[in-house]
Amino acid sequence: MIQSCNTEPVEKVEVIENNEIIPLAKCLDGFADIYPCNDYDLIGFVPISDLGGPTAEGNDCWGWVDPETRKEYALFCATTGVAFVDITTPNEPVIIGKLPTATVSSPWRDVKVFNNYAYIVADRATTHGMQIFDLTRLRNVTNPPEIFTEDQIYTGFGSAHNIVINENTGYAYAVGTNRTGTYQGGPLFINIQDPLNPIESGGYLGYSHDAQAILYNGPDNTYIGKEILIGSNENEIVIIDVTSKASPVFISSISYDNVGYTHQGWFTEDMKYFILGDELDEINFGANTRTVVFDFSDLDNPRYHMDYFGPTSAIDHNGYVNRNSYVQASYTAGMRVLDITDIESKSITEIGYFDTHPENNIAAFNGAWSVYPYFPSGNIIISDINRGLFIVKKSDL
Repeated sequence: MIQSCNTEPVEKVEVIENNEIIPLAKCLDGFADIYPCNDYDLIGFVPISDLGGPTAEGNDCWGWVDPETRKEYALFCATTGVAFVDITTPNEPVIIGKLPTATVSSPWRDVKVFNNYAYIVADRATTHGMQIFDLTRLRNVTNPPEIFTEDQIYTGFGSAHNIVINENTGYAYAVGTNRTGTYQGGPLFINIQDPLNPIESGGYLGYSHDAQAILYNGPDNTYIGKEILIGSNENEIVIIDVTSKASPVFISSISYDNVGYTHQGWFTEDMKYFILGDELDEINFGANTRTVVFDFSDLDNPRYHMDYFGPTSAIDHNGYVNRNSYVQASYTAGMRVLDITDIESKSITEIGYFDTHPENNIAAFNGAWSVYPYFPSGNIIISDINRGLFIVKKSDL
């Protein structure tokens, strides 16, 4: 299903000029080197062969900022494990080390961060569990890249499709675990307040593919201060109050027209709207990239709000809200940046993109898997299945 693409960016140019970072390729006349773009420059790149090995493919990514050194790191997941890349000087990225998979290669590996620890899970890896890695170890590597071992492995589950962390409460939620298990693939609640000593704390029945867990501070006064989990559950969205791990409470659920596969979503910062990506609707129904928005101002009565259709037929995958932007990985169409300032008025506008897969924009599983748009520098990382790690930045920043 995934095809290899071997074309890589141009060789590095002189990288520092007057104390400014010089992009590998500026976005000029719609291209940064071979990559179609709009208002985003190519700052840095690391090929997938360096990150995961000659036969590896990329999947998830996340970021970490060292609280002492303020260095920025990309955590790049591949079929073979996780690579930790220092992107502080983004046009001179350095692979500090790699953490190999706990068991076998996996096409779905995911990572999140809490309290300077990385938590890593893998799907289709029966006994993998959750690797825990102390990210402060990256400070002391003198001869990179180092091959790491994890600091701990949590074995309360084997395979998991994704790991979700609420940094405000210190709880992790493993989703997409064994469908024949106690919770049939529903979220498992894991207390990680002591990062190297996770404690199983319950779960919720019913398969969840991905989720977001938040300490709610939105417009619905009934739930202010509660811990709310939003599950993207294949054919619907489910809203759960998980404040009590022993007694989670179903709040509501909602589906929508032309469901392909309810994949992943993210709250707007005011917690009024939830932006969803459906992974199979483009293939099943033939429309351009569709992003579905729900009004969650009343959690007991969620409502469909609008559809946004992008300019290509590419499949949307992971997307994250950063202030008034929704930054979306759209497989063959690369990273797309949507202005959601006027989402209440049902108006969303694409304001930028960087296409990591210049071959085409068809509905296929190649190209950009995920993005991480939260670095203080303004740099955004893109994990590309076929090519590797891209570091991009808005052209005028």
